[in-house]
Amino acid sequence: MSEKPRKSIPASEQTVEDGATLLDPAWERQQRKTFTAWCNSHLRKVDITINEIEQDFRDGLSLIKLLEVIASEKLPKPEKGKMRFHKIANVNKALNFVKSKGVKLVSIGAEEIVDGNRKMTLGMIWTIILRFAIMDIAVEETSAKEGLLLWCQRKTQPYRNVSIRDFHASWQNGLGFCALIHRHRPDLIDYHSLDPENAIENLNLAFDVADKSLDIPPMLDAEDISTKPDERAVMTYVSSYYHAFASSSKAEMALKRIGNVLDVTMKNEDMMEEYEFLSSDVRTVT
Repeated sequence: MSEKPRKSIPASEQTVEDGATLLDPAWERQQRKTFTAWCNSHLRKVDITINEIEQDFRDGLSLIKLLEVIASEKLPKPEKGKMRFHKIANVNKALNFVKSKGVKLVSIGAEEIVDGNRKMTLGMIWTIILRFAIMDIAVEETSAKEGLLLWCQRKTQPYRNVSIRDFHASWQNGLGFCALIHRHRPDLIDYHSLDPENAIENLNLAFDVADKSLDIPPMLDAEDISTKPDERAVMTYVSSYYHAFASSSKAEMALKRIGNVLDVTMKNEDMMEEYEFLSSDVRTVT
């Protein structure tokens, strides 16, 4: 009897005997760094910092705070106890909130998070990032991942040596990040002086400028991105660019609207003054 052909396994995963999947070590390291930095970029608003992503969410308290910050909503009050069932109850409150937003949490349970299961914790945070940072991105007729990709393509299209087709290989030489920054803030980077052969230098330049001038914390390592970038890590970081520039654009539009209103108001006041002046002239003549 001939054996059934084995299903091919993506390069990013390997299968173990119990049917679970393990992340490629290099990609897992990138996701841990990126997801931790992403979480801290929001948690700093409530003076919380996490260091070990699979450990610091175990009691559910920081997880609840994270969701409250990114969703701008209050979650049910957490349990104060430190026993295992208290922690499970808190994590469940967080997971139930995520589910209430229309998200299916496949194979992610509170017990695994409380036990510090790294794979499940990374999967949970990625699901949260997708829902709250990427899903609502809409560009023309596309949304979520495709919308973010189209936004990157539109913004970087005029730039030489940049061809954004995905969220891994297209970013390896660093010029994609530099182009996004230059498109919105040309004063921050001299794009035309950059060499596509200097990938590490380009990547570090973009990460440094984004951190210091755009308030986007470093989430990636140049060495990792230049050799074997993880798609989820790159998407997470690029989504921070999208939101930073989208907020800036909204602020500029709001200022323009205010300016337009002030212009109209001033013109109206000038017209009123002219009318009163003309009226007084008419009264004087009569």
